Amino acid sequence: MDTIDGKILMQLQENAKQNTKEIAAKVGLSVTPTYERIRKLEQQKIIKAYVALLDRMKIEKKLIAYCQVTLSKQQKKLADSFKEQILLLPDIMECHQVSGNFDYLLKIALDDIAEFHEFMNEKLSIIDGISTIHSSFVLNSVKDSTAYNL
Repeated sequence: MDTIDGKILMQLQENAKQNTKEIAAKVGLSVTPTYERIRKLEQQKIIKAYVALLDRMKIEKKLIAYCQVTLSKQQKKLADSFKEQILLLPDIMECHQVSGNFDYLLKIALDDIAEFHEFMNEKLSIIDGISTIHSSFVLNSVKDSTAYNL
C-alpha cells in the first residue's frame, strides 16, 4: 500500500458512494488506475465492506453503554463459550478482549435505560462464566468517527 492507496482509502472512508471518476480527480489519477487500485484493495481485504452509517438518534438507539466484563476464570473453554454467546447478541456492536482490570469491553446500542435493564437481566448476565459487569453510559459524544487516519 502506498500514498495514493492511502488517499483513495481516505476518500472512500469519507464517502463510499463517490464514483471512481470523482475519487480519481481527488487523488490525481485517471479513472482506470484508480479503479484497479480499489479492486486490488478489495481483493487484499484491506477494504472489508461498504456500509451505511446511520444516525442512531433517528433510529431510536439513544443509549450507548460500555460494559466492562470480567470472567470468573481465565480458561480457553470459558472464553470461547463467552465469545460464541456474545456473537448471538445483535445489540452488542463491539466486543474487544482487553488487557487490564477486566477481560472484555462491550459497546451496546439500545433504545433506552429500560431496554438496557432488560438486556442485562435476560441476555448478558445469564452468560455462564461472567464474574462481574461494570457499565458506563454515553452522555455526550465529543468525537464519533469510523475513519482511520492514513
